[in-house]
Amino acid sequence: MPWWISLLFLAISVALWMSGRNNPDDVIGLLERILAALLIFVVVLVSQNLVLESMALIAALRLPFASRSSL
Repeated sequence: MPWWISLLFLAISVALWMSGRNNPDDVIGLLERILAALLIFVVVLVSQNLVLESMALIAALRLPFASRSSL
């Protein structure tokens, strides 16, 4: 996938995410955010752009760990 298509998909996903946040209907807003997340996954995983994949890996590694609670 060419880099300009990746940038176009990322721009569309940001627009969808912002539209989903500002939508007064909760169901349509959630659908728009899900579509935005799917577009980001397509760009990161399908385009095989090493920079985007590295950024996604770093972001995933920086997520906090779930704490284990003893019962």
